[in-house]
Amino acid sequence: MGKVAFVFPGQGSQFVGMGQALSEQSEAARNVFQQADEALGFSLSGLCFEGPEEELRLTANTQPAILTMSVAVLAAFQEKQPDFQPDFVAGHSLGEYSALVAANALRFFDAVKTVRARGQFMEEAVPAGQGAMSAVLNMDRAALSAVCEEVTASGHPVQLANMNCAGQIVISGSAEGVKLAGEKAKEAGAKRVLPLNVSGPFHSSLMQPAADKLHAVLAEVSVADAKIPVVANVSARPVTEARAIVDSLVKQVSAPVLWEDSVQWMVEQGVTTFVEIGPGKVLAGLVKKIAPADTKIISVQDMESLTELLNGGL
Repeated sequence: MGKVAFVFPGQGSQFVGMGQALSEQSEAARNVFQQADEALGFSLSGLCFEGPEEELRLTANTQPAILTMSVAVLAAFQEKQPDFQPDFVAGHSLGEYSALVAANALRFFDAVKTVRARGQFMEEAVPAGQGAMSAVLNMDRAALSAVCEEVTASGHPVQLANMNCAGQIVISGSAEGVKLAGEKAKEAGAKRVLPLNVSGPFHSSLMQPAADKLHAVLAEVSVADAKIPVVANVSARPVTEARAIVDSLVKQVSAPVLWEDSVQWMVEQGVTTFVEIGPGKVLAGLVKKIAPADTKIISVQDMESLTELLNGGL
């Protein structure tokens, strides 16, 4: 039988109403939302359930909201299947914190406070309008990297930020750097360049001030060795030791997310089932483009999809 990986989504997967029905149907999920409200000192559950959307979209709110929703779905699953443990866990950017909670390396109470701070630090790192991100479609990674290096050398920093799947790479950096790199990418054969509606140049060197502040926060948090291998964004390889986990979380803020590489590595280790746990189906779509055609890919974000997962077996 093939191995199973649980994967957790990152920023952009949020939506108003997420988790509301689930918290009414699952005591375990409801407890997670209550813990988040207690940890943060305001009604994050109300923001998830009722919005407003513009508040939910703020990075400092989005990050704890998605983490909480993902962990609530995981708790609802564990309520039904307490003995099941995946072979690997991984998360896209912010989702790595959900993965670490799943691996018992981080307590949820600590994780939700940490990602709230992470979101605030990322918002503060670069003044609004000075940074940008764009998705570049159908361009070779090495060729796009060369374009970014050329633009950066001219004084406008830009770099590869998210290696999502073949043909979809996100670049990040100064607004001018991202604009110039996008133009050069199209000249070099990229099919499309799509500016992203984000509040900052995430996973670029401009986020180093946020990484430094996060390091100080993580120094005060109890991080344990992971009970399940966590495939880290920065290396696309598993980490289990507490110190390595902290190092990878700090580096991750300003380093690229190697999502395509992470999924490929898990496939090479024998993973044949990927279960996306949390809001949306973004990761399911990416895994479908990376993994072999016969790979089982399931998205779980409510009681209906959870029931389908439980009935379908793992």
